Amino acid sequence: MEILKYIILGIIQGITEPLPISSSGHLLVFKNLFNTNMFNDLNFEIIVNFASFLAILYIFRKDIIKLFKGFFGYIFDKQKSKQYFSDFKYCMLIIVSTIPTGIIGILFKDKIESALSTPKIVGFAFLITALALFLIRNIKGNKDDKDITYKDAILIGLLQAVAIFPGISRSGTVLVGCLLRNFKRETALKYTFILYFPVSLATFGLGAIDILKDNQLSLVLMPYLAGFVCSLVVTYFAYKWLAKIVKNGKLWKFSIYCLLMGIFTLIYFR
Repeated sequence: MEILKYIILGIIQGITEPLPISSSGHLLVFKNLFNTNMFNDLNFEIIVNFASFLAILYIFRKDIIKLFKGFFGYIFDKQKSKQYFSDFKYCMLIIVSTIPTGIIGILFKDKIESALSTPKIVGFAFLITALALFLIRNIKGNKDDKDITYKDAILIGLLQAVAIFPGISRSGTVLVGCLLRNFKRETALKYTFILYFPVSLATFGLGAIDILKDNQLSLVLMPYLAGFVCSLVVTYFAYKWLAKIVKNGKLWKFSIYCLLMGIFTLIYFR
């Protein structure tokens, strides 16, 4: 039964991490809905988040390798040729977009979570996400990777920082920001998930220290492993599903889900 609980949580993480429906919001709702200690295991939460990270890293492995080669190729190229410049610039754009989240996360994350981590607040956050996804339903931009500007990166970074509030979807917020900045749908999807890597990696890096210090880790190794595998596999297929929906211009469907989830949360936890 203990392993089954962690499998369920791994599946929840795998579904909600890539989709624009807020994994943190769902986690908080389930904590209060089931009132069980399994949802208060921060180490496990870090592990299943890392599983999602690995799944998305695998999907974008070719893009990541290309960007790394281009970034360092440009830095060490004395001629500063155009061969590497586009990849170098893309990496710089990702760095610029990451800075607001990093600053706000360091300064305010704990305060925001302690003050606003309630089901009612999350319910309203679901409604905000629903409205945002509905408003951009018909937007179809024309910007490719090469057309992204530093102004785009700054504005998208500021929007991503908003996702520090419980219940606001990071992927949903960034997708909305990209589409509002006139990105093509495929371009928006790529930028959203390349931008996911630095924040996620930093979070896992900080959390890994606590995991290694946990003397009880060996006792929960099998449940953790089961949840990890479930999160890894489910995240992969959830992203593939999301990619089809975005490319077909059907992102608004998630607004219906967030609307229903928001209404349910507000009524149930009134």
